Amino acid sequence: MENWGLVTYRETALLIDSKNSCSSSRQWVALVVGHELAHQWFGNLVTMEWWTHLWLNEGFASWIEYLCVDHCFPEYDIWTQFVSADYTRAQELDALDNSHPIEVSVGHPSEVDEIFDAISYSKGASVIRMLHDYIGDKDFKKGMNMYLTKFQQKNAATEDLWECLESASGKPIAAVMNTWTKQMGFPLIYVEAEQVEDDRILKLSQRKFCASGPYVGEDCPQWMVPITISTSEDPNHAKLKILMDKPEMNIVLKNVKPDQWVKLNLGTVGFYRTQYSSAMLESLLPGIRDLSLPPVDRLGLQNDLFSLARAGIISTVEVLKVMEAFVNEPNYTVWSDLSCNLGILSTLLSHTDFYEEIQEFVKDVFSPIGERLGWDPKPGEGHLDALLRGLVLGKLGKAGHKATLEEARRRFKDHVEGKQILSADLRSPVYLTVLKHGDGTTLDIMIKLHKQADMQEEKNRIERVLGATLSPELIQKVLTFALSEEVRPQDTVSVIGGVAGGSKHGRKAAWKFIKENWEELYNRYQGGFLISRLIKLSVEGFAVDKMAGEVKAFFESHPAPSAERTIQQCCENILLNAAWLKRDAESIHQYLLQRKASPPTV
Repeated sequence: MENWGLVTYRETALLIDSKNSCSSSRQWVALVVGHELAHQWFGNLVTMEWWTHLWLNEGFASWIEYLCVDHCFPEYDIWTQFVSADYTRAQELDALDNSHPIEVSVGHPSEVDEIFDAISYSKGASVIRMLHDYIGDKDFKKGMNMYLTKFQQKNAATEDLWECLESASGKPIAAVMNTWTKQMGFPLIYVEAEQVEDDRILKLSQRKFCASGPYVGEDCPQWMVPITISTSEDPNHAKLKILMDKPEMNIVLKNVKPDQWVKLNLGTVGFYRTQYSSAMLESLLPGIRDLSLPPVDRLGLQNDLFSLARAGIISTVEVLKVMEAFVNEPNYTVWSDLSCNLGILSTLLSHTDFYEEIQEFVKDVFSPIGERLGWDPKPGEGHLDALLRGLVLGKLGKAGHKATLEEARRRFKDHVEGKQILSADLRSPVYLTVLKHGDGTTLDIMIKLHKQADMQEEKNRIERVLGATLSPELIQKVLTFALSEEVRPQDTVSVIGGVAGGSKHGRKAAWKFIKENWEELYNRYQGGFLISRLIKLSVEGFAVDKMAGEVKAFFESHPAPSAERTIQQCCENILLNAAWLKRDAESIHQYLLQRKASPPTV
């Protein structure tokens, strides 16, 4: 908490042990400290006028934390990680009908809790990142300095910030930004191209992007979208920057040869999704394989396609084919985003009888990079290699990759017997792997390790993976453990969430457990964001229409005012999952079978 003059932290957000802390914890501490210190200016020195402008605090602090970490630890490549951690997360939520604008009018205290969500933090930070790019660093600093000087020791509203940035940059900041903060959602830009002699003519159109498919309705909202366009001639720099301020636009790109690709949204900075014509997309795909597209652009392309498939605008099989093009991918964050999306797909397909086939696909995608990385750090490796190794081994172990599972068991045994202690970066993937494919003895050993751990980080690490266990009675044991004295109250939520995300049975058991223990859980967490997190983690994996009704009915008779919007979002997501499954399950199954029959040559 960012009190003026005394910031308070929980241990895992502040304390690092040089030997026993993993790379992701170091990074997390750096980001949290950056965030809280940013609040000394955004929140304390200048305070928002009313809760409607909360995002001025949280969006800014969430943007500045990355600025700080990038300054102190350039080797973390943290701005690429921002796209996966904040930008795509905000877009996922903001595509729902039950999202809300960045600026929300707040009338009742319970509504204040509701707005401490991914829209205020992550969409807030994302539109500031877009704005910084649109204005340019020099004028942005000038405008911010003006704002902080003018309003120090006072209160400010969103409009005050726009006014300062407008006078510093001479650009129509208020007009542009109102379209991003006062209305919810964001646009999908559809683009097609035509070669005319030496020029490429682009035809752009914008519609609101909806998680449920193409926007239908009168009066489609419009945005003023700062658009950047790059080509294969110079993938790291914009060939053209324009402000798209109408529903449709034609653009002429001079001197672009027929064999060059053209890409929108350089650096994945603009808060929109892009849908390319099939010819344009086709020409971009080799740029993934040969890495000529920059990492954050490879990530953005894949993430956009995945969302389009989720919304039913393209087929999921198309995305699986694109995912296979990432075999040579070296970048941690690109893998991390790919891994998240495959995780979402795995959860969806756990409702079918071909769950094993998607696990085979995961093993095929991840085993080449797993073999390249191996288990032990090589000389000259850094922070991102450690993160990537943990991610890949965890993914392979969870999917039951034979060699990974055997090595994880061997190393776990040595660790427990004290022969060879696991390095901090390998603990999560090893714990996860042995638990998922283990028995009651494995769980007992893990709970014993939890009891013995003197570092809160190690306790949390174990709590987060306990849900990987598969047998119904062990799952029950983990859920009971979650509410025991052994687990700090603020960490119970991640244990239950881990069970819900661990397996199909875990999902049902966690939901039943929450209903049976609702009174205790509600008394513990009401009023804070933990109650929303608990609900989201435990029910968002369902994909049957009637579950949405059941969740809705339960919370009608057991109200949780500060989580009201989260509950609506969860029910909407369950229905979207069910529609996705109905639409694409069969074609995904056929594709996976056909792949098995004739494996692709990489």
